[in-house]
Amino acid sequence: MAAALDAAAASLLSVWETAREETANRVSGAQLRAVMVVEQVDGINLRRLATRLDMLLSSASRLCDRLVAAGMLEREPGRFDRREIALHLTRDARRLLAELRTDRQARLAAVLAGMSPAGRDALLRGMREFDGTARRQQAQDVHPPGGPDDPDRPTGRPDRPDDPDRPTGRTAEWSRDADRQTGGMWTGASGGPERTVDTHREWPTGEPPVARTA
Repeated sequence: MAAALDAAAASLLSVWETAREETANRVSGAQLRAVMVVEQVDGINLRRLATRLDMLLSSASRLCDRLVAAGMLEREPGRFDRREIALHLTRDARRLLAELRTDRQARLAAVLAGMSPAGRDALLRGMREFDGTARRQQAQDVHPPGGPDDPDRPTGRPDRPDDPDRPTGRTAEWSRDADRQTGGMWTGASGGPERTVDTHREWPTGEPPVARTA
């Protein structure tokens, strides 16, 4: 089934690509993808854009620099976190997308006109179901449990050094796992070592645990 669909979709993809080539003198394919993502998620930050595009953060940053220089994107401080950079489309970018879709729809209409009404209806139903399924799968890939966009993900995790959203301070250096401290070792308040009984830790009486860096 997948092979048959792949072969049948070649003409549809050809229509898509022909319409996209009309914009090639203004933006590249990768830049157009970025513009479309920002249109879908207005105010997206750079880290999430890089995730959506499956790019390194540094590559996405350079891509956005070129789009800003081309007058397609605007950058401003985030609404909820001023340290983040929010991305927005410019009027030129919205005009570009409108022209692209008008051209693409005209090309699709020419093909659809030669199909039977039943064929057009079946195609539309199938494409809508395909789109819904693909979007759900993409959402799971972009927001996996425990991933950077999971609201329940524990904080204090190590992030990429060039991630503008990486946490700072000592909280970023310590693991939240109570049985495994990655930034130091535990001692008693007097400086003596902890006592271990079986697999459970005990501390000298009256001495609360104190973190001491290695």
